[in-house]
Amino acid sequence: MSRLLQTPFLPSVTLPTKTRSSVTGFRVKPRIIPIQAKIREIFMPALSSTMTEGKIVSWVKSEGDKLNKGESVVVVESDKADMDVETFYDGYLAAIMVEEGGVAPVGSAIALLAETEDEIADAKAKASGSGGGGDSQAPPTAAIEAPVAVEKKIAAAPVAVKAVAASAVHPASEGGKRIVASPYAKKLAKELKVELAGLVGSGPMGRIVAKDVEAVAAGGGVQAAVAVKEVVAAPSVELGSVVPFTTMQGAVSRNMVESLTVPTFRVGYTITTDALDALYKKIKSKGVTMTALLAKATALALAKHPVVNSSCRDGNSFVYNSSINVAVAVAIDGGLITPVLQNADKVDIYSLSRKWKELVDKARAKQLQPQEYNTGTFTLSNLGMFGVDRFDAILPPGTGAIMAVGASQPSVVATKDGRIGMKNQMQVNVTADHRVIYGADLAQFLQTLASIIEDPKDLTF
Repeated sequence: MSRLLQTPFLPSVTLPTKTRSSVTGFRVKPRIIPIQAKIREIFMPALSSTMTEGKIVSWVKSEGDKLNKGESVVVVESDKADMDVETFYDGYLAAIMVEEGGVAPVGSAIALLAETEDEIADAKAKASGSGGGGDSQAPPTAAIEAPVAVEKKIAAAPVAVKAVAASAVHPASEGGKRIVASPYAKKLAKELKVELAGLVGSGPMGRIVAKDVEAVAAGGGVQAAVAVKEVVAAPSVELGSVVPFTTMQGAVSRNMVESLTVPTFRVGYTITTDALDALYKKIKSKGVTMTALLAKATALALAKHPVVNSSCRDGNSFVYNSSINVAVAVAIDGGLITPVLQNADKVDIYSLSRKWKELVDKARAKQLQPQEYNTGTFTLSNLGMFGVDRFDAILPPGTGAIMAVGASQPSVVATKDGRIGMKNQMQVNVTADHRVIYGADLAQFLQTLASIIEDPKDLTF
């Protein structure tokens, strides 16, 4: 969802008006009455409830460009995602106060919007006098500079070509099958009749932005066909260097510190997964993922134990959440995010799997909308795919419980008839808010979860 820019206007010009004397036969000189002109400050918007500052990923418009209400102006990186921000007013982008890569606190000015072209000069003067709303100095990167270099000359340096090739494949493009572009870029491409499928984006992580479309329309754009497919080595880490947190890392850090204020406890359980593994092999070809199966099983168990799906936010009361929204932790470059499978108990497993794949693609492209990551009522964290057999997870603020899922591994077990057998088993550990959820609550929940996983016939309904 795009966000609207808040832009209160500032006084700038005056207009003359005539007045009448109360005595007939006499005239008085016109008075100069100040009028509020429309030079507006564009503020850094709050794109999530936890966002305290934002980073300018790219300006969709340039200084002097005409803006129409509802058009995308800037792409902002919040603590969770990159989002297009729209303007609420018509006018001209008069002055950019925070450049691409700059960081500004929420509510601070990042640009000025003039209502008419005549006011652009006044706005620029104001901007130069007051300075930007944040740190506009951003370290240049090869991935950002490379597309410009190639547009000027295809036979550019090898490093620049590699950077373009890397930016051409967006994490959410499914290997080039999907087109990842900003809403305004798509609209502009339709108007200018530009084919997006062959376009190399210069936006964040190879996203196609408006200037890429305009460049192709003008005959200077770079098509994907000219990009050289090369494997780009991961950047080396300079040992001993001090690296500041990214916006997302800062948000994760604050959440983890906040979680320490909640009294938590942990309960573990061993679950046999032979039946679940067999079901997964049977329906995997239909696009079903193991994550979706675990989320579905968890949601069905939560439906029978609503207190485990509850949450306490003020320390004085708790809420039985009306929906079962299972958030699943996903590691992405530079941080962690928890896309949410909403109403997981009511959605069929095939739709849930498709939705999960879509959410993961968007998460890795930093394109999740707020309702797709901040509405979770219960969280899953799965490290089983890395061979981890057990671990504890930290409770996210505002939720009642989180379940850590380990790998399913062959184990020697005693059967009911006293014999020794082999079964696949996994360990799950639940961390819960002890103000709301007690040990017996978790034990009963885990018993229900185990019965669903060990006899998973209900997962495919």
